[in-house]
Amino acid sequence: MERTAVLEQKQGLRELMKIRSFMVYVAAQTMTRFGDSVDSIAYSWLVYILTGSELLMGSLFAFNFVPNLLFSLFTGTLVDRWSKRKVLAAVYIGRGGMVAVTAALYALGWLEVWHLFAITFIISTLECFSKPAEMSVVPRLLPKEQLLAGNSIFSSLNRTAELVGLSAAGALIAFIGISGTILVVSVTFTAAAVTVLTLRGLDAQDPAADEEEKAGGAVQKSRTMIADIKEALAFVKSHSLLLGTTALAVVINFCVAPLNVLQPVYVRESLGAGSAGMSVLGTALLLGMIAGSLGVGQYGKRYKKSTLIFTGCVLLGACYAALSIPVMLPAYRLETAAVFMFLLGASVSILNTPISTYLMEVTPRHMLGRIGSLLGVLSTLAIPLGGFLTGVVAQYQTPQTLYMIMGLFMLLPVIVLGRRKSFWEI
Repeated sequence: MERTAVLEQKQGLRELMKIRSFMVYVAAQTMTRFGDSVDSIAYSWLVYILTGSELLMGSLFAFNFVPNLLFSLFTGTLVDRWSKRKVLAAVYIGRGGMVAVTAALYALGWLEVWHLFAITFIISTLECFSKPAEMSVVPRLLPKEQLLAGNSIFSSLNRTAELVGLSAAGALIAFIGISGTILVVSVTFTAAAVTVLTLRGLDAQDPAADEEEKAGGAVQKSRTMIADIKEALAFVKSHSLLLGTTALAVVINFCVAPLNVLQPVYVRESLGAGSAGMSVLGTALLLGMIAGSLGVGQYGKRYKKSTLIFTGCVLLGACYAALSIPVMLPAYRLETAAVFMFLLGASVSILNTPISTYLMEVTPRHMLGRIGSLLGVLSTLAIPLGGFLTGVVAQYQTPQTLYMIMGLFMLLPVIVLGRRKSFWEI
């Protein structure tokens, strides 16, 4: 029985690999994730060298979220009306161009702080278009029964690309400098744009769904953007489980703020490790995400999405709280923390993949951009709030204490959600 189930899963993955349009899109996304991860390291070094100010670095990080909060609802509505292939290609070319401008300004010695803020604003604004477009693509390329496996493969390959990018960034900076490394990122995004443009069938994959989308799109074009946003709000309100999973995501984003903000302090002061410790924990987290994604892709169809969501959230909260344990050990603190980070990464994939799949399944295709942007804005609001409160509370509590508190607090919303009978039906 078990052998038959495993065989069916392997056959499902092989069938997925035969869908050329999906694999081409995965290749394009893998390029962008590699570029993003290299750019994150190179850009951080560039900002540090140029400013030398923690305040400016923090301000630039916070400023990165401003376009998302300001524009996402409107860009999501526009993306629903436009060709996803052309939107993605334009965004990738735009991002590649802005990255090339950054490299040129730095190489010529003309780069100033205000340039960084302007370039960050432009790139973040472009991402407001790419995120809802990316949310809309996978359901157009795969049938519903393959969405869970497709999202799992998609996520695992993206995480692998991020891991390779993080590993390659240091070597690239050492051999060709910051400007040269940033130019590599520019080439990567340009290549992704060219790859996406080859997906000419992207906007016409499922005839039945296309008719539904054309009907919805025709009505949409006759209305104002405000009316479209109201429709998205009404749709989310009418789907209580979608609202519940979104609330869960908001709480999780709020709770993980201490992990993101205080990790350097945790590694140095609590674990007694140097900067290499950050790389160890970051690598363990990504490896866990890859393993979790592959696991969901291989065996996820055996379980309901509700089971995966509940299991992922409980495991995430438990591993997050468990990061307080290594501090109490006499030895192998970093190694123990890396194990918990690996499990934490796996739980993130176990949790996120079914949530994303459920969103794609219940949302009409012509509304995916708006709904994805709306839920993204709600989730993003929790990040700066959590970061601000972390900065205040961290003056009085150690990182490991906050990790334990937030990990336990993270369990509350999924327990509440789990008490609803309708939740266990998805």
